Amino acid sequence: MQLKTDNKEHRTPTLSRRGFLRGCAAAAATFVLPDAFASINKHPERRLTLHHLHTGERSRITYWADGSYDRQGLKEINHLLRDHRTGDQHTMDPHLFDLLYSIQDRIGCRGEFQIISGYRSPKTNRMLRKNSSGVAKHSLHMDGKALDIRLAGCDLKHLHRVAKSLKAGGVGLYAQSNFVHVDTGRVRYW
Repeated sequence: MQLKTDNKEHRTPTLSRRGFLRGCAAAAATFVLPDAFASINKHPERRLTLHHLHTGERSRITYWADGSYDRQGLKEINHLLRDHRTGDQHTMDPHLFDLLYSIQDRIGCRGEFQIISGYRSPKTNRMLRKNSSGVAKHSLHMDGKALDIRLAGCDLKHLHRVAKSLKAGGVGLYAQSNFVHVDTGRVRYW
């Protein structure tokens, strides 16, 4: 960790911005996954196939390789999961991708994840909230910690059950709208 001093007389150590960011990156890379995610650690690479239904974009992305998150892969996923209404991008929580990978690993289905909603800008969230009672005022979509998904070749109720079994965040079933909500917030179900 790099320290710099405010001035030579007092020698008060302060953390530089670069040092702080390195520390954050190291903490994120060493994040201990819940026990339910333990099985993914045996995979040297983690890939997801994503299909954003609103933009039509599809991509098979390696987001984990050689023992750490792949910066280029995360960048590609952040772009794909952008707010399709505004074009705004946000850094998504990489543990959300571990959650998807764990779901897919547990189900044993190698279909693509169909993305209904990824990142949501505050503007989009306000608009959706006006039109639906099911949109939270401060949705985790706005923090890059939530996705609304389907998994090709997997029954929606089964996807919901498996996501809940991981006990790794919020999971909601929206059967009428044909998707499952997953997030990396506190554990809760609906």
